[in-house]
Amino acid sequence: MKKSSSALIVLLIPIILFTLKRKDKEETGTLMVGAQQFEDYVSLLKGKRVGLVVNQTSLVGSSHLIDTLISLHVDVKKVFAPEHGFRGTSDAGEQVENEVDKKTGTPIISLYGSHKKPTKEDLEGLDVLIFDIQDVGVRFYTYISTMHYVMEACAEQDKKLFVLDRPNPNGHYVAGPVLDTAYQSFVGMEPIPIVHGLTVGELAKMINGEGWLANGVACDLTVVKVKNYTHSTHYTLPVKPSPNLPNNRAIALYPSLCLFEPTVMSIGRGTKYPFQVIGFPDSTYGSFEFTPVSIEGASKYPKYENQNCFGENLSLEPKNTRFTLSWLIKYYKIYNKEDFFTSESFFDKLAGNATLRQQLQNGLTEEEIKKTWEPELDAYKKMREKYLLYKPR
Repeated sequence: MKKSSSALIVLLIPIILFTLKRKDKEETGTLMVGAQQFEDYVSLLKGKRVGLVVNQTSLVGSSHLIDTLISLHVDVKKVFAPEHGFRGTSDAGEQVENEVDKKTGTPIISLYGSHKKPTKEDLEGLDVLIFDIQDVGVRFYTYISTMHYVMEACAEQDKKLFVLDRPNPNGHYVAGPVLDTAYQSFVGMEPIPIVHGLTVGELAKMINGEGWLANGVACDLTVVKVKNYTHSTHYTLPVKPSPNLPNNRAIALYPSLCLFEPTVMSIGRGTKYPFQVIGFPDSTYGSFEFTPVSIEGASKYPKYENQNCFGENLSLEPKNTRFTLSWLIKYYKIYNKEDFFTSESFFDKLAGNATLRQQLQNGLTEEEIKKTWEPELDAYKKMREKYLLYKPR
């Protein structure tokens, strides 16, 4: 009896310590991500075979979620990795291969390699999946596309899904054109604006509620909420969500500057300030200079590698920068050549329509362009209200 009692105490110590820390944080109003709400989901994993959809952002304090759950004796069988990989060290668009986690010996299945949606074989031997990845609140950031496919696979294979929610650093507003589903792609799966104003948990509820999964299937979904969070809460990410979003400025500028990717302009990939500068190899474009170089794990082959670019430094822009077309319109006019778009089809996928490119080519102002978005944006905002888990701004 004494031995079994001692063993039970040893097993309970991690949970007791986590619970005490959690209560202390609750009393002080400290923000706590969904992964920290252990009493809301850990007991439901007992006796279950668990798969994790995670990356380097899946932290519980200073520990990775996989290490935390294993310490709590959760039976983690597989890990599924999104774009940039399990450790977040693969370049944008770089194919991620299957591997094994060296620390835990857990198989890692890539959802950014030979396939983006978990297969029936991938989900064999699992009862439950957990999605815990930090998003930045932008439609073309592919982690939410991975979540869409995970939800769809879980619905089709009768698996339970927990979404451990995290704050949205761009969650305090909604902006941009709503995606036309004719332009649906992995950089735009849902008919939502460029800046959607939702946490991943709220978006998962919307995907289910609006019937956006293939054939109208619905996922058996549980969202574990963030504590002490509203959509007006300022949140600094403890770890960069992807190799080229190193800080708050890059995250705030990302919705606006990503539209430059399929154009002749550089937005600083291959520098210390990606998504914080704009430039072109011509001194008439501005007084700020930068030279992109190859950076392993971030930008192996950056645009204008080893060429001096001239433009402007946006890293000192006001901290509350919101989505804007002002820079896109400015540099489109300066370049003033038909080949400004290096890939019209990719630009249209990012924009979510072909209209924005045509409006730029026709010389419309930002105000005129935004006016055309209003009807669909208003309808989206009304729909969004049904799925909010946190107080809106």
